[in-house]
Amino acid sequence: MARLKITQTKSVISEKQNQRDTLRTLGLKKIGQSVVRDDRPEVRGMIRTVNHLVAVEEVD
Repeated sequence: MARLKITQTKSVISEKQNQRDTLRTLGLKKIGQSVVRDDRPEVRGMIRTVNHLVAVEEVD
């Protein structure tokens, strides 16, 4: 299964509460922090919600 490296690139200040909650669910708290998650439909949906705040790359 493919894995995704998700890095927060922008602040959550002045963003909607659901976007803040989505970043927390992904495990991101600070700008520059990265997490690796399985490439699953649920994770893809969360990334789509906050795509303007994160950078995504595929890792093996």
